[in-house]
Amino acid sequence: MPKDTDFELPRDHTDERELLVDWLDFLRGAVLRSISGVSDEDAHRRHEGKLLPLAGIVNHLVGVERRWIDGGMLGGPIVRREEEFFPGPELSVADVTRAYRERAEKTNRVVRELPLDAPNSRREGATLRWTLLHLINETARHAGHADATRELIDGATGE
Repeated sequence: MPKDTDFELPRDHTDERELLVDWLDFLRGAVLRSISGVSDEDAHRRHEGKLLPLAGIVNHLVGVERRWIDGGMLGGPIVRREEEFFPGPELSVADVTRAYRERAEKTNRVVRELPLDAPNSRREGATLRWTLLHLINETARHAGHADATRELIDGATGE
């Protein structure tokens, strides 16, 4: 996974799997850059009760990857709770960032072990390839969401 400060676009290459992983890593970095340097209090704040808090966005993305990879690709349980969007103050920026990095490492490891056409048990007709594209889409949407939330907190903007 790239460093939070690495915002160079992924390079094109012929290895489809690695290209998809590179794009997912790039977007994960954008999410992490949005929460980087934010206080625990600000990471849990909602501007005028709108948008999700930054800690909730990152926590949700941990759950998204867990459900689609551990659940859909490995056959594990698929549990989604609304609380993941609004974690309590006991979940610090350091904790949620660490959890997201660890989840990314596990996701990338599984992605490199399975064939791209491996079936996803969560969605009929879906494969690992489709799942990766779904994770890229979900992460991109929330990276923009995190960028907007961060801008409301302190004016900082992403790439």
